[in-house]
Amino acid sequence: MPEYTIERLGHHGDGIAPGPVFAPLTLPGEVVTGDLDKDRIAAPKIVTPSPDRVSPPCTHFKRCGGCALQHARDPFVESWKRQVLTEALAAHGLPAPIRAVHSSPRQTRRRATFSGRRTKSGALVGFHGRGSDVIHEVPGCQTLLPEITAMIPALDELVRFGASRKGELSLSVTWSEAGADVSIRDAKDLTPPQIPEATALAQRHSLARLTWNGETLLERHAPVQVFDGIAVTPPPDSFLQATAEGQDALIQAVLETVSGAKRIVDLFAGCGTFALPLSRHADVLAVEGEAEMLYVLDRAWRAAPNLHQVTTEKRDLFRRPLVPQDLNRFDAAVIDPPRAGAAAQIAEIAQSDLATLAMVSCNPVTFARDAKTLTAAGFAINWIDLVDQFRWSPHIELAASFSR
Repeated sequence: MPEYTIERLGHHGDGIAPGPVFAPLTLPGEVVTGDLDKDRIAAPKIVTPSPDRVSPPCTHFKRCGGCALQHARDPFVESWKRQVLTEALAAHGLPAPIRAVHSSPRQTRRRATFSGRRTKSGALVGFHGRGSDVIHEVPGCQTLLPEITAMIPALDELVRFGASRKGELSLSVTWSEAGADVSIRDAKDLTPPQIPEATALAQRHSLARLTWNGETLLERHAPVQVFDGIAVTPPPDSFLQATAEGQDALIQAVLETVSGAKRIVDLFAGCGTFALPLSRHADVLAVEGEAEMLYVLDRAWRAAPNLHQVTTEKRDLFRRPLVPQDLNRFDAAVIDPPRAGAAAQIAEIAQSDLATLAMVSCNPVTFARDAKTLTAAGFAINWIDLVDQFRWSPHIELAASFSR
């Protein structure tokens, strides 16, 4: 059986040998063998292990598809993520002044989406296997808060109650100050007699909120999140940074970048992750496409004491970006777009008089594309903080400081 030497990792964390040949759960420098199916070795055997290889800390790692890099030493993973970002920027001729890497500790993920199916004997709740539709249970998961994994028996009961025999449920769990905020999708529609049964189940398991196919059935307590000391109750299924530690690192990077600004615009503001902390020091315009997010942001601002003015504007920044005439009213901008980046809005920032920008990104490729537009217009990348909230995954988040 032929042997292959792994040269590098791809963006999904798979090892790549010349050919290319892809081999999951391998590391650069390792010699592997195994059955080749087209360009992939599904189950590689390690002939010569890398010195960066370690025993995975989680017993579910080989079966569960939630993590990709538990077999690598933490310093290697940090170095690899630095390299991914550096290469993305280098493709546009840009430097990568990475000044820090903030890695969230184990068992700190405060949100997760489980899959659930009914079985002949009950229910199965967990994560899909790697490249598979098979669900694996994950008791003792090393990424999630223990409070979330402790909710699995409640999710099991919800699946038995709400799933058809052939369907699969999506169960999103977010840990809040008041406990578990659970949102169920793809469930059976409840009949009127079943609604009290579902709410009784939620009460029995002390859920803070239960949302069923987009409809909130019960809110025992407001599922509050805290942004730099300011309490917010996000809508069900709304975006939230994956860990409190990662969120705090991003907030501090943004605050440092725009320090001294008196008027700030926060683009793709969401529920106020940055707008609310910024309002401790400056007047803020929060621009977001989802009205419900802006509503809870405004409520949080009104309830918190000693904040500067926060105004909100509902706007699709992909179709209707703020133009230079709008942007020139501000001393600084903050932008945190989705994975697709914000090419249209960045182009308008490049043409404006803005001199200070904090950019948060979850995609090095689109970040590098947008950074190239900014640098061509006279901006410089002062520094980048890499924030690793998705421990042992290929996912990369960052906060960057730009100024002209």
